[in-house]
Order: sequence, then structure tokens, then C-alpha cells
Amino acid sequence: FPGWGSQSSKVQIHHNTWLHFPGHNLRWILTFTLLFVHVCEIAEGIVSDTQMKSRHLHLFLPAIMGFVAATVSIVYYHNIETSNFPKLLLALFLYWIMAFVTKTIKLVRYCQDGVPFSQLRFCITGIMVILYGLLMAVEINVIRVRRYVFFMNPQKVKPPEDLQDLGVRFLQPFVNLLSKATYWWMNTLIISAHKKPVDLKAIGKLPIAMRALTNYVCLKEAYEEQKKKVEDQPNRSPSIWLAMYSAFGRPILLSSTFRYLADLLGFAGPLCISGIVQGFQNTTNNTNTTEKVKDPSNSYLSSEEFLRNVYVLAVLLFLALILQRTFLQASYYVTTETGINLRGAL
Repeated sequence: FPGWGSQSSKVQIHHNTWLHFPGHNLRWILTFTLLFVHVCEIAEGIVSDTQMKSRHLHLFLPAIMGFVAATVSIVYYHNIETSNFPKLLLALFLYWIMAFVTKTIKLVRYCQDGVPFSQLRFCITGIMVILYGLLMAVEINVIRVRRYVFFMNPQKVKPPEDLQDLGVRFLQPFVNLLSKATYWWMNTLIISAHKKPVDLKAIGKLPIAMRALTNYVCLKEAYEEQKKKVEDQPNRSPSIWLAMYSAFGRPILLSSTFRYLADLLGFAGPLCISGIVQGFQNTTNNTNTTEKVKDPSNSYLSSEEFLRNVYVLAVLLFLALILQRTFLQASYYVTTETGINLRGAL
């Protein structure tokens, strides 16, 4: 089905990347969050299952299938978006509806059974209901903006000018979040550079938004705005600093946010290692209070009990380090790019 959608493009562009559906970045962020919650659900089910005398595969097998389904959904969406065949997103919309309804039924059943809010399984189910609802809302927004399925005149979209230019090979502004984070789009250039020396023709031209003239115009307009503000104040002169902040302040704040998030995730390492060491000490001293339970209804775990498991802490440590390095390199990239644009503008 995704393969059929990828062959249904009505637009010919030389790059296999064109991100034009509304809410693109939000969808990727929600999907990554959903995958993380599925990992927590799988881990919670496995830990709960180990505390019981008999095996209960229903505690983690549905979570594994949900993880696979979420992965397939983002691959499917990527194929549909790059091929510009939005009608196939209707199948994804139906999936979000079914997932939202089934998780809501599960949450309602937990409430009827008196499962307290403090139990991790209840919290995970509630978070999934919210995530599926948001993904469903994103899909509705695509239908509303692109005017497909129920509308007679769908919105016509045109690829960006940069993607229509065969000389532009710098695709960082046009790829999805995963490719941006891993620089996957550079593989072609890296492979070609490994085979033979790279010349300027292979590198290509910069996108319009990163050219010196574009940034000069942006800074000049911001400076003109500063001049208008101080026209009635003879004792004041326009500030080039405020003009630079007005023109390039958003990427600077974004870079700072990425750096703060990376620094905060730096605390995850010592905390997880401390919990792992303490868990092994409790196991060695036979002070581990985890016991086998007979009744499946008593297998619910709290967040505190869940985080005592050394294997859970090891997985969290691994994910935290990957996320920390991702935020850190994203901060470096945005800072470098903004510095180059600002220098060209000046």
C-alpha cells in the first residue's frame, strides 16, 4: 500500500523530499513521543509479567504490536507526503480513530475497575489516549487545509523554488525531523566524496533562505523598523542589536532551548547509574522487596516500583544519552547556521 502511494505522484521534482502537509513537524514529534510511550508500556508489561507465577502475554504483546504499527504509520506517512498523494492519508486517519476508540475503552474499563491514577499502566493508557487524539486532530487539519476527500476543489500546492532548482543540493531545510537529526540526507554526498574528490559543482548552491542577499534584506527591513520607532524620539538612535535580534532572534532562542534540554538530560546519566548500583546492591543483600503475585489484578506497578528495575534504568539511560547528543548537535547546527546568516547579512 505505501509502495503504491509512492508511485502515484502527479508532480515531478528532482528531490525525493517535499514536506508540505500541515502539521508535519508536530506529527513527527507526536509519533516519536508515542514510540517512547510504547517502549514504556512494553517495559511495564514485561516487569509486571516477571512478578507473576504464570505468563500473561497480553501485558506486553499488544504494546509491541502498537510499537510496530506506530513505526509503520510514520513510514507510510513519509511515502505519502513525498509522493503528494494525500487521499491515501484517509487510511491513516481511520487507524487513528480506531486506536483512539480502543484506548479510550481500555481507559474507561480501568476507571470502572477502580484502578488508581497512581498506577503506571493507567497513566500510560491516558497518555496514549491524548496522543492518538492529537494525531487524529492533525489528520483532520490536513483534510481541512488541503481540502481533499470531502471537498470538490482540493488545494493545489507547488514545490518550493529551491526544490525546483537542480543546482540546490543542500536539503537540510526540506527533510523530515529524523533526517535532520541524523543528517541522513547527506549520505549521497558522503558516498560520492568517498569515491572521488568533491568539487563545487557536487556541493551545489545554497537555498534562497541561506544566501547573503536574502539575510541582508531581512536585517535591513528589521533595521528600518527600528528607525521608524525612534523617529519621534530625537535623543535615541536605531539599535543594530535590536534589529539583529528581530531578524535572527527566533533561531537563537531555538538553539538556546536545545542546549538547555541537552544540559537537563545530562542529569539522567548519574541518576540512572545511581539507581542501577542501588538495585544491584539490594539484589546482593537479598533486600529486594519484589515478590511473585498470584492474582493478575494485583500486578499493577507504580512509577516508583517501575524505576527500581535496573533493566528499565539501563534502557532509560541509553535513550537519554541519545536524546542528549541529538539536542546538543541540533544546538550546534542552529548556532552555526545563524552565525553564518548573520555574518552574511552584516
